[in-house]
Amino acid sequence: MESGDDSVLRCRSALPKMPTISDLGGEGSNGEIHSNGKMEVERLISKKLQLKRKAEHLKFDLMRQFDSQVLEFMDSLIEESASLEPAPVPAVFSPPLSDKERSKLRHLQGSSQGQGKQFVFRRSLLDELFEVNHIRTIYHMFIALLILFILSTLVVDFIDEGRLVLDFDLLVYVFGQFPLVVITWICMFLSVLVVPYSLFHTWASHYHESRHGTLWSLLLGALFLLYQGLGLGFLPTFVVVKNSFPPASCFIIILEQVRLMMKAHSYIRENVPKVLALAKDKSSSSPVSPLIPQLSHYIYFLFAPTLIYRDKYPRNPIIRWSYVASKLLQVLGCLFYAYYVFVRLCIPQFRSISQQLFDLRAMVLCVFNSILPGVLVLFLAFFAFLHCWLNAFAEMLRFADRMFYKDWWNSTSFANYYRTWNVVVHDWLYYYVYCDFLWMSKKRFRAAGMLLVFTMSAVVHEYILAICFGFFYPVLFCLFMCFGMMFNFILHDRRKGPIWNVIMWTALFLGQGVIICLYSQEWYAQRYCPLQEPSFLELLKPRSWSCHLQTNPAVDS
Repeated sequence: MESGDDSVLRCRSALPKMPTISDLGGEGSNGEIHSNGKMEVERLISKKLQLKRKAEHLKFDLMRQFDSQVLEFMDSLIEESASLEPAPVPAVFSPPLSDKERSKLRHLQGSSQGQGKQFVFRRSLLDELFEVNHIRTIYHMFIALLILFILSTLVVDFIDEGRLVLDFDLLVYVFGQFPLVVITWICMFLSVLVVPYSLFHTWASHYHESRHGTLWSLLLGALFLLYQGLGLGFLPTFVVVKNSFPPASCFIIILEQVRLMMKAHSYIRENVPKVLALAKDKSSSSPVSPLIPQLSHYIYFLFAPTLIYRDKYPRNPIIRWSYVASKLLQVLGCLFYAYYVFVRLCIPQFRSISQQLFDLRAMVLCVFNSILPGVLVLFLAFFAFLHCWLNAFAEMLRFADRMFYKDWWNSTSFANYYRTWNVVVHDWLYYYVYCDFLWMSKKRFRAAGMLLVFTMSAVVHEYILAICFGFFYPVLFCLFMCFGMMFNFILHDRRKGPIWNVIMWTALFLGQGVIICLYSQEWYAQRYCPLQEPSFLELLKPRSWSCHLQTNPAVDS
């Protein structure tokens, strides 16, 4: 008991002694205490407030670090769980394999795909966010804006025409020649279905037994590249240009052309290393046939909303047809939304501005007036394609990995924005362009690999716009290569805080205004001032720089 009392006394004596008035005033007189007491108390109060503010900042920093660590832990946990793949379920039409062949196949698949993208069960981010009423209210606000666009169009048409005008001439024009579009797409799809699969099947079946494996690989590789460049690259573009497809019809063919070329490359790129690994193993007597994907796997991949080939993907047990119908209806709603954006905000502005003198004042006004329609078109393209369209196909195919995008709207750097805006395309560029370039250069030129990715993305984007619009005006290419590269290094991942998110959004809005303004001006200038016998240099020079009309235009759209 005594020892316990002594310990209690020692603990009490160790406690810090609270300051008293005499302590604050020192050993001075009572007059000094009263004169300085107020100042000392105020000083204590200010110190207390400073400590409180520091505690609040510390709490905010700790919570932010905790959230980031939890997110990193969950991502790593998902990746680790995805790497622990269960035993493969044999397909219906696959031949039975021995235990030795199955173990060899798992080893080869792990060596070729273990370092690549891991597909797991996950929902799209907007589907989760829309379960929160506050976020869903923003969706309702966009619907209300669409209703206002429709009402304003109907009211203006009723005032001008004295009746309700319900025709959609612009939609009919941009989706013109649709039967020919369908025929062209069917031909492209059948060629991608037959040629890459047949070439790989032929190469894989004879490579292991051939004495001239390198020559055999070069021959069939050259045939594949010839098909990619001529059969899938040149012929669809020739059909589009020869028949003068309108913009939307042209976008369907060219975007599908690019998508199928990327899928064909992924199929060859993911399966060739498995055959090469088996050929290098001299002690192996396993057949090559288990390494050749079944045709059903390849067909599924051609329709799946991913550009990375795998023999199997995580699949949902059922198809929610009501979910599919809702997404397709939302795509249709976004299409009409874009129609009213162009009818109410773009066409009236650019139909008249294309006749004015091309000067700095007109350009600045044009860019800032184009920010609103540009941002709306950006949101509509993201929501219609990356969310609704891809989720609809994923649901119909029971494709379970729905991470087609991430929270790009929270980005504080353009480097993060490029990674999260379109995860489907980013994965293809990262694994097949950036990582393969680093592998060939032995990881010595990372900056050159990043430059290669930016250049390829800029060239493909500009190619799509040049073919679909019918003129060469490298606005998007310059934005990618100049401002995109600059912002990628200036606004990098170390930039944190709300101010950098504001800067990112400001630059994004301004870029959308530049794109809408310059391409719309050039579109009308190409129609108002056609060249009779243009030279090559005249085709490269933007027509909007010198096109000025004094009469009313003959073309309205």
